[in-house]
Amino acid sequence: MDLTQKSSAGRRFLYFLFFTLSILQGYGQAHSSQELFLPLVMPGQTVVRHMAYTLLYDEEHEQARWVAYELTAAETSGSVERESSFSPDPYVSTLTAADEDYKGSGFDRGHLAPAADMAWSEQSMRESFYFSNISPQSPSFNRGIWKQLEELVRTWAESYGAIQVVTGPVLQPGLPAIGPNKVSIPLLFYKALMVHTPSGYQAIGFVLPNEGSDRSLKSYMTSIDELEQLTGLDFFHLLADDEESQIEQSVHPDHWIWSSSHRTTHPTSPVRQESASRQCAGITKAGERCKNITRSASGFCHLHD
Repeated sequence: MDLTQKSSAGRRFLYFLFFTLSILQGYGQAHSSQELFLPLVMPGQTVVRHMAYTLLYDEEHEQARWVAYELTAAETSGSVERESSFSPDPYVSTLTAADEDYKGSGFDRGHLAPAADMAWSEQSMRESFYFSNISPQSPSFNRGIWKQLEELVRTWAESYGAIQVVTGPVLQPGLPAIGPNKVSIPLLFYKALMVHTPSGYQAIGFVLPNEGSDRSLKSYMTSIDELEQLTGLDFFHLLADDEESQIEQSVHPDHWIWSSSHRTTHPTSPVRQESASRQCAGITKAGERCKNITRSASGFCHLHD
């Protein structure tokens, strides 16, 4: 290859490199600054994005550290049949747990993002059965108090139009494990929840032991600040600092609807289509573009559709 050819090849390589970096930069901007439900992602951490939820996988414990998603009112009435089998997550490069880890263990394959929240799409239902969305749960916990909390979350999605959910196990060193892949058995599970009301955002946290319980869900409430101290995560960090501080410092049970008899219908709440995430095209009262993310074909989130 002569000098002219080398020069031409060099220019093509530089152009390709510039083009690739531009795409990657744009992808990061489009996905990192707009999703209010995502916890802060630290340098070196890689999130895995599925159609209906996003997760941070913890290879040491062979399960997600958190799973985050938005659930709209319309999505709570999905009619897709429940999947019948679990499968490894093909998008986790380090591989996930598998069926043999749970067989004979005495633990349920407990969903983090529940299948009932994903019944609005065949793809979202299928992806909810990836092992990246599963943790070892005591049967009395998974089928009892945890299920009650999942049902309450759906009630709130119906009542408020939509709810932002971050959920997962509390992972720490020294946990017992099951199976050949050494899947850690969490002692605690949590949910961080946020809704938008006419008066602004409000948030609430829950921490529950991985065991059966006859106690009320209110007895497991906690502030988002306390939940952050327990998990080491930074929830809802994309809110304005003053707003984030206000909703995370304390918990106000009287700000929440606890009875299913108070449900309201939101017929215009979107059911997300099987398309890519995008920033809402709506404009806020302050004249700025809405920071919510949406998969609705309309291009608007539940507040502006």
